[in-house]
Amino acid sequence: MLTAIRARVLPANQRRTFEELTSDLDLNEGDLLSKRSAYWTMLLLAACIASAGIIADSTATVIGAMIIAPLSTPIMGTALALVKRERTGAVRFVVLGGLLVIAVGALFSLLLPSPYDLLGNPQVASRTSPRLVDLLSALATGFAGAIALARRDVAAILPGVAISISLVPPLCVVGICLAEGSVSLAFGALVLFLSNFLALVFAGSLVFTTLGYTRSIQQQGGPPRRKVRVTFAILVVLVLVPVVLNSLIALAVDKLTAIGTESTRTWLASTHGAEIVDVTNHGFSLVIQVRAPLDLPPTTTLMSELSGRLPAGIPVVLERSVGESIDLGTTT
Repeated sequence: MLTAIRARVLPANQRRTFEELTSDLDLNEGDLLSKRSAYWTMLLLAACIASAGIIADSTATVIGAMIIAPLSTPIMGTALALVKRERTGAVRFVVLGGLLVIAVGALFSLLLPSPYDLLGNPQVASRTSPRLVDLLSALATGFAGAIALARRDVAAILPGVAISISLVPPLCVVGICLAEGSVSLAFGALVLFLSNFLALVFAGSLVFTTLGYTRSIQQQGGPPRRKVRVTFAILVVLVLVPVVLNSLIALAVDKLTAIGTESTRTWLASTHGAEIVDVTNHGFSLVIQVRAPLDLPPTTTLMSELSGRLPAGIPVVLERSVGESIDLGTTT
């Protein structure tokens, strides 16, 4: 059964050899100068493009950065290294590359006016609240990317695969948010990247194992199948961590917004014509948008209501439809 599925997914005449995969994904193999210079140059340019696109709120520009970003190469190289049970230095390239992108994002934040509403930028807000669907998307992308790497005839779809997964933009958001002093938003973007990273490595190692590349490794004196399975089991556990974390975050966000909506409704009950526009969560901050023709009740009343129902330390921001934004502080 498995053999038949493998033959359909990866026909023998389209199968790339283990040596070809290693040559493409291992930055410590072959022409090191050419590989590494291309990696760092394209990653730096991708980080600049992504940071500019995020600050300008340009989706097209951010997509352009995703297309040229080479960060997926060491990530899929990590997946292959796990199957091989070898230390290839791929993780080091991911970590150092990630730090470079964060630094570029922080530098580009100097272009922002002061003060700047980070939550008002959809490019930032959409990457600071990781969801389970983001992880599922990363898993699907990992499967597609690994299969495309293993086949000779579908390598052309890799740019499309790069578009469907967000690697560089979340790291740019981390740098921008850290430079602006918003640690909670930066943490949310970092969780999104780490979830994507682990999902890609998990999916890639599963595909490389299922497609039979472990046989090539064992023929070259690599680890036995039992060790590969142990490695795979460990990776499953590592991927489950962000899944559980994302699920808990989603439940917490739903509870947070529900309490915020109910408390705000009670707070506005005595104000004629006042209504709630939206109650959302961005990077563990509660953002309440209201519309009122008259003066609002004292905000201390709302904060007292929220403090009695929410954990301490949650930032609360109140926005009026007229453009006024009030930072109410944190719950106690």
